[in-house]
Amino acid sequence: MRIDYKLSDKFDFGLFISVLILFLIGLAAIYSSTFNHPTMSGNFNRQLIFGIAAFIVFFITYSIPSNTFRMIAIPTYLFSLLLLLIVLVAGRKTSGARSWLDIGPLGFQPSELAKVGTILVMSLFLSRKNTDIESFKDIVLALMIGFIPVMMILLEPDMGTAIVFAGLILLLIFWKGISIFGLFIVLSPGFVAVSALFGFYYFLGALALTLIVLLLFRKDIFFSGSIFALNLAAGFFADYLYHALSPHQQKRIQSFIDPNMDPLGAGYNTIQAKVAIGSGGLLGKGFLQGNQTQLQYIPEQWTDFIYCVIGEEFGFIGSMFVIILFLYLFFKILKIASTTKDEFLSLIIIGVLSVYFIHFLINIGMVVGVLPVIGIPLPFVSYGGSSLLVNMFMLGIIANVFRNRKNFT
Repeated sequence: MRIDYKLSDKFDFGLFISVLILFLIGLAAIYSSTFNHPTMSGNFNRQLIFGIAAFIVFFITYSIPSNTFRMIAIPTYLFSLLLLLIVLVAGRKTSGARSWLDIGPLGFQPSELAKVGTILVMSLFLSRKNTDIESFKDIVLALMIGFIPVMMILLEPDMGTAIVFAGLILLLIFWKGISIFGLFIVLSPGFVAVSALFGFYYFLGALALTLIVLLLFRKDIFFSGSIFALNLAAGFFADYLYHALSPHQQKRIQSFIDPNMDPLGAGYNTIQAKVAIGSGGLLGKGFLQGNQTQLQYIPEQWTDFIYCVIGEEFGFIGSMFVIILFLYLFFKILKIASTTKDEFLSLIIIGVLSVYFIHFLINIGMVVGVLPVIGIPLPFVSYGGSSLLVNMFMLGIIANVFRNRKNFT
């Protein structure tokens, strides 16, 4: 009993086992979704190999000194920016975005490494003793650190990954302790920009709401006017950015507003995903028995739409089990972040949590049709070697902090 106590005190089994189960569920879904596919049947073996490598990465990361993450923060960030620059010039174009680099037979997305680099450097900057998150200068510097990779990713263009970065940046600033007004300054331009995509009257409504909130805060009229001007510019920039997107990305946004507008094109995946999940019923059709899955109605369902496979073949029970596992994982990570006294490490954990949560939220949301289809995989479940390796590396950081948590009390 004493040995077990010591082991559980150093290793969070709940954290590890929940991810292991998610990975195994993903393997089963990948096998099923590629079982009858003429060219993708090898995805199961590749994911299994990457999975073994990813778990090795996890245990290595778990074992290294915690100070290592502070040492590698800036080099990782700068190296990831270099790779993002290279991919714009020499990257492979897939689904309209130049976001993959090929090294021999292997391909990876530099944006995955950029997530780690951005989390580490933003955590390092925000945890400095002289950083004041209420000062305009430090807010701008924090946003610059985060949005440099965002702008480079938008040039690919990869809107889905850019959204993940934007959410990551906002949640890190929030965890640092920004005031409600400061959070409003950061969030309101995004709110106005998104509203502008839905039409001119939505844009006016968002501006009116922003003006009302500014009046309620009763700040200096010049400062309030500057914030309003920033929101106005964000709306016009969103319209410009929308027209700068590739045609297939514009169609994805349009199909989110009305999936039936292009049922055989941009709205096809959303409609078929709903059919697949709805047809699963309570208990599902059974492993390898899903019509939508086995007849390949949904393109590349082993990646972004893997939740459809789970919903159709394992039903409502299986779908909810996956969601419960994720919620349990998020709760465990949040608890570790809340109890960690070292601010740098606590911010890292929140950054990792934000990446997991945003991926989870968007992936499930786009599959059930409440969010646009923007190409976001489900962590630990969807097929993808570079994504799995990075996710397990970030999980290793969390496990490492749990192991050393008593050193920072």
